[in-house]
Amino acid sequence: MTLISRVLGLIRDVVFANLFKVGLGTDAFFVAFRIPNFLRRLFAEGAFSQAFIPVLSEYKTQREHDEVQNLADHVAGTLGGILFIITVVGVVAAPVLVMIFAPGFLNDVAKADLTAQMLRITFPYLLFISLVAFAGGILSSYGRFGVPAFTPVFLNLSLIGAAIWLSPRMEEPVVALAWGVFIAGIVQLLFQLPFLAQIKILPRPRWGWHHEGVRKILLLMMPAIFGSSVVQINLLFDTLIASFLATGSVTWLYYSDRLVEFPLGVFGIALATVILPSLSRQHTESSPEHFTRTLDWALRWVMLIGVPAMVGLFLLAGPLLATLFQHGEFGGDDVNMASLSLMAYALGLPAFILIKVLATGFYARQNTRTPVRVGIIAMLVNMVLNVVIVVPLVKTGYEGPHAGLALATSASAFLQVLILYRILRRDDVYQPQTGWPLFLIRILVAAAAMVAVLVLFTGDLAHWLAWGWFERSWHLLMWVSAGAGTYFIVLWILGLRLNKLKAVNV
Repeated sequence: MTLISRVLGLIRDVVFANLFKVGLGTDAFFVAFRIPNFLRRLFAEGAFSQAFIPVLSEYKTQREHDEVQNLADHVAGTLGGILFIITVVGVVAAPVLVMIFAPGFLNDVAKADLTAQMLRITFPYLLFISLVAFAGGILSSYGRFGVPAFTPVFLNLSLIGAAIWLSPRMEEPVVALAWGVFIAGIVQLLFQLPFLAQIKILPRPRWGWHHEGVRKILLLMMPAIFGSSVVQINLLFDTLIASFLATGSVTWLYYSDRLVEFPLGVFGIALATVILPSLSRQHTESSPEHFTRTLDWALRWVMLIGVPAMVGLFLLAGPLLATLFQHGEFGGDDVNMASLSLMAYALGLPAFILIKVLATGFYARQNTRTPVRVGIIAMLVNMVLNVVIVVPLVKTGYEGPHAGLALATSASAFLQVLILYRILRRDDVYQPQTGWPLFLIRILVAAAAMVAVLVLFTGDLAHWLAWGWFERSWHLLMWVSAGAGTYFIVLWILGLRLNKLKAVNV
């Protein structure tokens, strides 16, 4: 289901690239969308989900159904009430938010005004999608992973519909995308309600600031608001600096980030979503051996998929962007500029996925403070690296200083992984199972073979830019298949059997 959603997300971005020229309008929309999207990941998929699911699992395991329903009722009322107030403030203060998150836009009054106009339309998405995450958390805790995984499909369909049918009818076509975001939030929430009714946990919202479970969730959320979304904060900080760079920088970063988000969403976020209820239950049942086995199993899958995904995105950055987006308004220069930041983001892909899994090891134990401390360190390092890398690139006249922002984000993510891992080991929460050295050697050898095939045979980017869409497409399919095939064949020759990784007890 997550794969279907992500594929539609790519189709959505292909439609964007065809219909909207890279420039003022696209920069304005991506900032107007990124602000509520950032807050969504901060409050909904980030801090709220990581705090809510362990508490819900505790209630589900140790208490009666009526108490679980009561918790859901009060969380729905409290979360909805708080987010409604935040939404009203966000809509009223849209110009101020643009000033904070994209101060470089203030040099262009038209761009700043257009961004604020669209932000007023997109900001209510935060309210709707946070309630969607709440509903999805309940469904995941009851083993219904498919419904919340499929729900983002409606965002992509809404945006595609707005781009194709609504934008030609508007004075400023790109504003149609903002309305697409607004409509999507409502549709996604309505879609999940019948499934909540099926498991007999359809919330009846009640204000519950003093409810025991609500207070526990809020207490866990406070530090998690920061710790669970450091990567997103770093991306937002990238947007802030990019607003001072050449027009188009925000858009180039968006498209490259979207391609990194594809494997991150299909695999990383899906994996973390699936293991969180299991880890929470194992912690509640005091099963440290099962806890460490589940975490170890997830980490092996991260390395198995994350390493070749990194190699593929890095070496095929230009061909991927050319094939997917170089149509209509997205030109060859845009492919070149976006490929620079995609390669830089690709280097950090394994770290982005590892953060999702390692942080889950803390949240499942209701420990949200430690990821906060680690997150603060990583964010500060990212800010310093942004300045250290980007300023010299600008001064020397390098054509793609925005790529330095992506490189800084990747480097800080690896630092975050290292610290999280060391703390889990130090506290004896995670103990690596047997076979890791040989497992890593096999992956590295297979990845090296994949690199050799792609470097030797994919050709220069200029050829890809000169080809038509059909020729690019079959070449890309061929070399993605060849690279992946080489990787897994070499793994098989080296003795790794994937069926041994299907079960948690590796």
